[in-house]
Amino acid sequence: MKKHKNLMVVGTSSGAGKSITVTGLCRIFFKDGFSVAPFKSQNMALNSYITKDGHEMGRAQAVQSMACEISPRYYMNPILLKPTGDRKIQVILNGKSIGNMNGLDYGKTKVSLKQEILKAYKNIEDNYEICVLEGAGSPVEINIKDDDIVNMGMAEMVNAPVILVADIDRGGVFASIVGTLELMEPSERERVKGVIINKFRGSSEILKPGLDKLEARIGIPVLGVVPHFDLDIEDEDGLTDKFKKIQNKNTGIKVSVIKLKHISNFTDLDALGAQLDVEINYVTSAHEIGEEDLIVIPGSKNTIEDLKDIKEKGIAQEIIKASRRGTPIVGICGGFQILGERVLDPYGIESDIKELPGLGLLDVETIMEKEKTTTQYSGILDNCSGILDMMNGIEIKGYEIHQGVTKGTETNITLDDRMVATVKGNIVGTYIHGIFDNKIFTDMLLNKIRKSKGMDEKSSEMTFDEYRMNELDKLEVIMRENIDVKAIYSILGGK
Repeated sequence: MKKHKNLMVVGTSSGAGKSITVTGLCRIFFKDGFSVAPFKSQNMALNSYITKDGHEMGRAQAVQSMACEISPRYYMNPILLKPTGDRKIQVILNGKSIGNMNGLDYGKTKVSLKQEILKAYKNIEDNYEICVLEGAGSPVEINIKDDDIVNMGMAEMVNAPVILVADIDRGGVFASIVGTLELMEPSERERVKGVIINKFRGSSEILKPGLDKLEARIGIPVLGVVPHFDLDIEDEDGLTDKFKKIQNKNTGIKVSVIKLKHISNFTDLDALGAQLDVEINYVTSAHEIGEEDLIVIPGSKNTIEDLKDIKEKGIAQEIIKASRRGTPIVGICGGFQILGERVLDPYGIESDIKELPGLGLLDVETIMEKEKTTTQYSGILDNCSGILDMMNGIEIKGYEIHQGVTKGTETNITLDDRMVATVKGNIVGTYIHGIFDNKIFTDMLLNKIRKSKGMDEKSSEMTFDEYRMNELDKLEVIMRENIDVKAIYSILGGK
């Protein structure tokens, strides 16, 4: 294998476009014939992914590895932090939980994790020609800059040149770039070899005088101005635009997704949102429920606290009313647990509340156990009825991430000896994340709804995996057209 090279992408702030830039660069390098892998030493996100060997990692790095057309591996994201509420985070190290900590305790712990990070990176260094690293937040948060393991500190650990990404859409882009560079130490600033400006609306010619003045001031080239564009690639965290109100497709099927306070793995809804006649609305109040064709209660990092919250807001009562009207309701993971008779947390895994009644729409109960289930899933549907009748024999793939164990008198509808999924009339509960990524399952469910509304039945034109790869190819084209790829290769080769 050729000598390993790397490149790090940091941003002027959270949401500046680091993840999408890394994804696009990974796709470009792969298409140019290189073996390439992503890396983010520490990620804080509730959208996670389970690898083939049962390790948990950030969803963004999983999608980036898909852009490289390699299997996601835990060492691409050795530290994943998952906020659980009450100022605590669950710490995932090398794909496995090592427990919950408050910020102060984690700050003391992370100093000892540098060797784990370097061990993880060595897997990439030994097996891939190029690594594209991603930073987190801003690289110049001076109050927490000591012992940095994810931004410029990470770049120094692996001797990586750096590209700084800035978001022009939120305003103040020149000040954010100059300010970020000014707050860097001289040795850090020397690593920054270029700037990319993201999300520009309008003609780049109008921006050129400002770019010339910027380059003269900072002495670093602007490698490109990427326009604002619509692209449907899974998001990393709550900064997503998908939580904005109704997408206004003015089409047939309306889906209300309950936006839980600790919503996790909301990428489960991406396959639904990709359907041309499906409109997704993330619901935060009771009055928004009532006219939809499908309700989805998604995953949660703190089921009991989120169950308590939707009861206090009146959302729970509106879901129950909708169920009585016959509206199909699908609960995924934490949402599945919420649909049951009660949720118990005797060990305080997620909450100080030991027990709370659920919505009572499924005759099951959940106990939060100390051991966490993290596994990819593949199975066959069986004993289906209600909204899922005619689905017997369908193969379902996805993954599971849950602390709870659910039991009850409802019939499990997979050929497993544990509760993975169940259906009761118009109510569906499942632990399978990515359930809607299964084309046949989703087509049949949506066609049931279409038929009830007098709409024509239809079939998806492609699988969600195919759809994702098409979107990644679109990203590659956009980035090649708007950034200086030749200059980026020079930066890679100039180490």
